[in-house]
Amino acid sequence: MKIVTYPHPTLRHVSKPIRRLDAELRQHIQEMFDLMYAAKGIGLAANQVDLPLRFFICNLAGERGQGEELVFLNPVLSRHKGQSIREEGCLSMPGLYAPVRRPETVHLEAYGLDGSAISLDLDEMMARVVQHEVDHLDGVLFTDRLSDTVEMDVKPMLYEFELDYESRQHTGEIPDNGVIAARLAELEEQYAILS
Repeated sequence: MKIVTYPHPTLRHVSKPIRRLDAELRQHIQEMFDLMYAAKGIGLAANQVDLPLRFFICNLAGERGQGEELVFLNPVLSRHKGQSIREEGCLSMPGLYAPVRRPETVHLEAYGLDGSAISLDLDEMMARVVQHEVDHLDGVLFTDRLSDTVEMDVKPMLYEFELDYESRQHTGEIPDNGVIAARLAELEEQYAILS
């Protein structure tokens, strides 16, 4: 397992809700925490590791043994209020940071690893992280939320990511998009509620 980078097609894939949680998926979640900490991140969505499933992990401390490791299965956001602009980055676009406007507060409904229902009113950094990760699950990247001016500023970096991706796909390091799509469909069949 590894963190996929833009423009990997799974990053644009709308994740499917999870219908079952088994030992293999729990192992994936532990591996995701390892990857997130190694990359110095504080949140990671399943599709960032090429899983088409509706869950994400986070730990605002960004270090194992500090803060709280959280897993949110099948998250749904509501009650968006206020507006704030803050710089964001993304582990799937390493080195790219830009200011993003988002609601200041949000309500989260989800399930935990133990199957218990979670209902939280969130603000500040936690609200921003949760919105960023839920966007991932909907196939939305933080660069989609940039102002026109900022978008023009980051286009050269996005183009570099695209060239690198095409090069790695050409050498076989990354499978072609047809193989990726077939694998996503297989994983959805295994774990997700198909729509």
